[in-house]
Amino acid sequence: MTAIESRPLAPQAKVRKHYIENWDSEDVTAWEAGGKQIAKRNLIWSVVAEHVGFSVWSIWSVMVLFMPVSVYGIDAAGKFFLVAVPTLVGSLLRLPYTVATARFGGRNWTIFSALVLFVPTVLTLYFMAHPGTSYTAFVVVAAFAGIGGGNFASSMTNINAFYPQRLKGWALGLNAGGGNIGVPAIQLIGLLVIATAGNRSPQMVCAVYLVLIACAAVGAALFMDNLGNQTVQVRSLFEVMKFHDSWTMSFLYVGTFGSFIGFSFAFAQVLQIDFLAGLTAGGTVKATAAMQASAALHAAQIAFLGPLLGSLARPLGGMLADKIGGGKITLYTFIAMIASAGILVAAGTFDDQTPGAPSGGVLVAFIVGFMLLFVLSGIGNGSTYKMIAALFSARSRSLVDAGGTEHEAAAWSRTMSGALIGIAGSIGGLGGVGINLVLRASYNSPAKSATMAFWVFLGFYAVCAALTWAVYLRRPQRVTSTKRIASASVTGPGHDD
Repeated sequence: MTAIESRPLAPQAKVRKHYIENWDSEDVTAWEAGGKQIAKRNLIWSVVAEHVGFSVWSIWSVMVLFMPVSVYGIDAAGKFFLVAVPTLVGSLLRLPYTVATARFGGRNWTIFSALVLFVPTVLTLYFMAHPGTSYTAFVVVAAFAGIGGGNFASSMTNINAFYPQRLKGWALGLNAGGGNIGVPAIQLIGLLVIATAGNRSPQMVCAVYLVLIACAAVGAALFMDNLGNQTVQVRSLFEVMKFHDSWTMSFLYVGTFGSFIGFSFAFAQVLQIDFLAGLTAGGTVKATAAMQASAALHAAQIAFLGPLLGSLARPLGGMLADKIGGGKITLYTFIAMIASAGILVAAGTFDDQTPGAPSGGVLVAFIVGFMLLFVLSGIGNGSTYKMIAALFSARSRSLVDAGGTEHEAAAWSRTMSGALIGIAGSIGGLGGVGINLVLRASYNSPAKSATMAFWVFLGFYAVCAALTWAVYLRRPQRVTSTKRIASASVTGPGHDD
């Protein structure tokens, strides 16, 4: 069996039986001699599998568009909760999924995690064909869709081990962005189904994904590899939380990824509510089945663009962080998100004070505000993951100063950053749950609008911006040498503490 070690890798060397021992991505000679091709191949199929996982995770953000109240008997508040359930389950599953690649192998776990997606997809297909099913049963089925949310953590941990520090921002951003595109992809498929077959054929969306799940599993089996020296273990999840940076980064990730996934699941419903209000003159006219179908179609035509733009922006955030510094990009992102949430607050406040259906200007402002938040959350996703990798790479220098080897320091850095990727992803995903619950509460308020929720979002982004500045960009009076290195890695070149 050919192994990739800290020595030149012959260009003609091949990985046998999909297993590599002693992988060292920091060995430049081995990387250029063939290592980067192996990493690229694993990255491609990791993206494919994660992409399908994200689609299944967000399948209920599409299914609710196929659930008119007159047929399923579930109102807007019930739908927001229904969408929040898979978000919660997927976020919690990210913790065990983080250590799964080290325990079972990246290739092996990717195959399994793809195949298990058949379960929620088949359940959704069956129960959507039975509108008389109880709301409790729909909640349980939606919970199974959360399985797709765990794929992100295992995929990111696996790719984190394949790529060198100098390329992690780009690689992790591309892996996450490609996976995130699974959200707009399934929403686009839902749009095509609604446009061609109406809002009564949800089984067609599920059928497409049964095929894609099979393709992802087969591709992972044929083209991915297991690494023998992946070391993320359960104890790593506890060890990494001893560092204050871990708690800080997890909180910031609530603001970036939590925003992305929360808005991805909720945006279509917000639009559908607004479009339906326009068709029914603000509720003065009873909504007919035709009106509900029209509102669903109009919402679907726009909703997929937000997650798409956010996904495409994620690698950009990683690349900007590689060049400028993760802390700076993250701070600028949160400041811009405050302004974007301000657009929503202004539009919502004006709409609340204006009787009748939302005006065209208000709808445009809602769409612009949300689109900006999607793009910015994508950029922030990429920059925060770069920060995680940089922080633990810098901390690992203390091991070398204490007499350890470069190999031991690199292994520790990979282990800690991989563990935190899973934890931050899990905690960050809970932000998506919060967004849907806050929107649900806002629509249940006397105002029956989302304005209160928009104020909550704006306030939270202000807290995130202040925290980023205080911890990673404010000039402290005294720092240790390790803290100085970490600060420089996070803020970028040219920063002097």
